[in-house]
Amino acid sequence: MKNWAGNQAYRAARLLEPGSLDELQEIVRAGRSLRVLGSRHSFNDIADTTGDHVSLGAMPRIYQLDRGARTVRVDGAVRYGELAVQLHADGFALHNLASLPHISVAGACATATHGSGDRSGNLATAVVAVDVVTASGELVRFGRDIDSELFGGAVVALGALGVVTSLTLAVEPTFEMRQDLYENVSLAQVAGHFDEITSLADSVSLFTEWHGPGFEQLWLKRRVGRSPSTERPFAPPPTIFGASRATGKIHPIRRMPADALTEQLGVPGPWHERLPHFRMDHTPSAGAELQTEWLLPRGSAVDALIALQGLRSVIEPLVQVSEVRTVAADALWMSTAYGRASVAIHFTWQPDWEAVRQVVPRIEAALAPFGPRPHWGKLFAMAPDMVRAAYERRPSFVALAERLDPEGKFHNEFLERYVFGGR
Repeated sequence: MKNWAGNQAYRAARLLEPGSLDELQEIVRAGRSLRVLGSRHSFNDIADTTGDHVSLGAMPRIYQLDRGARTVRVDGAVRYGELAVQLHADGFALHNLASLPHISVAGACATATHGSGDRSGNLATAVVAVDVVTASGELVRFGRDIDSELFGGAVVALGALGVVTSLTLAVEPTFEMRQDLYENVSLAQVAGHFDEITSLADSVSLFTEWHGPGFEQLWLKRRVGRSPSTERPFAPPPTIFGASRATGKIHPIRRMPADALTEQLGVPGPWHERLPHFRMDHTPSAGAELQTEWLLPRGSAVDALIALQGLRSVIEPLVQVSEVRTVAADALWMSTAYGRASVAIHFTWQPDWEAVRQVVPRIEAALAPFGPRPHWGKLFAMAPDMVRAAYERRPSFVALAERLDPEGKFHNEFLERYVFGGR
């Protein structure tokens, strides 16, 4: 079995598919080495194991909406695309979504996967409670209102604390959005007006294929207000910071058709059909690809983008597209945005790891002065001690994991390298 991109072949001895909570608890109690296999959208070996893989796909589905508390409890296997449709039908929404709706809620939260927005935390910041089957087979609930300090270590947990059986997420009343795209904004404009550009909409993305010192696309995803009908509706200006408004649908990778994309050109629609870039019923992105991403302090965004320009000649031949987004700070110990408002610089590469792996260390060297944190589910080459040092609460997380899993039942080589190594 391989991951979604096909670059990672899993080594698990067995794939176990419990059909009930009792069965899952017995599997965990009896197991010696386990990792949960979710939607398989990670590009590295974070989900790999030489022990047993556990899939929650056969477990009972959970959807418990509490309208008064504005929360929804969901099962550990649900994907955002599935959840969003039902949630919207019930009149509610999540605060943000990633660029593709195909990923599982549990896996995305466990790896601090994010959307975009100056005021929007990553997807894990919507979690208010999480239920986990720990190494002993016990079902333990971590909640923001149960133990707010310990909760900070239980959400972005990298699969190290146990099997997440359900999550309770904060929701809000449903809303509509529109996407307006602009073409060709120069690096000079981005450098001189970065904060202004990222505050133009609720979710902002800059795309470049590294052909020159600038960005071929600027995507603005804006909530559609429920203002009085007498108020003039929002009209996107023809130009913004030198970029011209697009008149046709555009794929982030310009050579690809736009069929897989959610509706653009300012057409209003439900939040879950605008926040993601890609539709649930289509293959997202390029399909055949590799991905890397680093999150940096927001204040370093411009300096980091300028530093990367010196590598344009080695990036351009291998990259399909890069995306720059912002993420609000959070208090989740192992989150890539822990304690700092962040900028995320993402690369979608050609599926040629032998070539890409020669470039990645050079990118990381250019970003090193800014304190990069690589996305937990994507490819990177940073030395394990540098990754571990990037998380000041890592010792607290290690202590929590060792208390819940003293024998390391949920460890794997990835976690030993980047989390538990050096203790």
